[in-house]
Amino acid sequence: MKAAGIFEGGGIKGLAHLGAVEVMEDAGYRWERLAGTSAGSIVATLLAAGYTGKELIELFSHFPYEQLQRKTAISHLPLIGSWLSLYIYNGIYKLSILEKWLNQVLSKKGVLTFGDLPPNKLKIVISDISNNRMAILPDDLTRYGLQAATFPLALAVRISSSIPFYFLPVHLKKHTFLDGSILSNYPVWIFDKDSLPSYPTFGFRLSGPTIVPQPEQIRGPVSKTLAIVRTMMDARDSRYIEENDAVRTIFVNNINVGTTDFTIPEEKRLELIELGREASRKFLKKWDYHHYIKTYHTSIAPQLSPKIK
Repeated sequence: MKAAGIFEGGGIKGLAHLGAVEVMEDAGYRWERLAGTSAGSIVATLLAAGYTGKELIELFSHFPYEQLQRKTAISHLPLIGSWLSLYIYNGIYKLSILEKWLNQVLSKKGVLTFGDLPPNKLKIVISDISNNRMAILPDDLTRYGLQAATFPLALAVRISSSIPFYFLPVHLKKHTFLDGSILSNYPVWIFDKDSLPSYPTFGFRLSGPTIVPQPEQIRGPVSKTLAIVRTMMDARDSRYIEENDAVRTIFVNNINVGTTDFTIPEEKRLELIELGREASRKFLKKWDYHHYIKTYHTSIAPQLSPKIK
């Protein structure tokens, strides 16, 4: 059965997507189109390249998580290093390790650029802070004098995953780009159209943390900035979602880690994956595509064919 998959951003919490995808694929779904923001863009891109949910679980068991907190050179200066990095570079940590790793795993599938994928297979959301606008890759690349056929997927994901002030922003063609979640962390609308869909679009959403963490000590401007970022990334638009989007969304609940908790132990990472599995199993017990079409596409529901899945 064909399906489209839309993946929310959420930093380390995105590991839950892997378990959710695995269960959906075991139920017979195959990804025709994919989209995502931030951590969700990583999952969407690897699935678009041909990896399965099971393969992604294995891939991420070897990911160098600790290197996500590799600081810029200036950040290592005693006392003022991190503050200087924020002031000069607008970020503290590098994200080059993610781009390098993605290039390695994508090359095994022979997929390195948007041009290596079928048209409209993959959409990645980024934030263009130079122009105060959301951009969708590859659609908007021509706005910046860039071509989809040659634009690296790993770079697109790096841009979409560049959490503000935490990771360094990406500069291209005199524009500055950051994490797509600033403007659209859950782009479930991205493949919607007025005509009757021939296959469902499933959204994968990360809820939580549901357990309130211990208060952090704020020791200065750097820790204050990072605390603000963590609060923003963990608390954004988690309370409300339209009914017609909620019914096609797999909600992963009971997540008790924060977006930037990249160094959690393996046990916690496996728990996130299992939470994703549980969320998809719960969703599939209630999901009915025909009911969804008849309820939320009322103007075109008479066209519904019993053969559509």
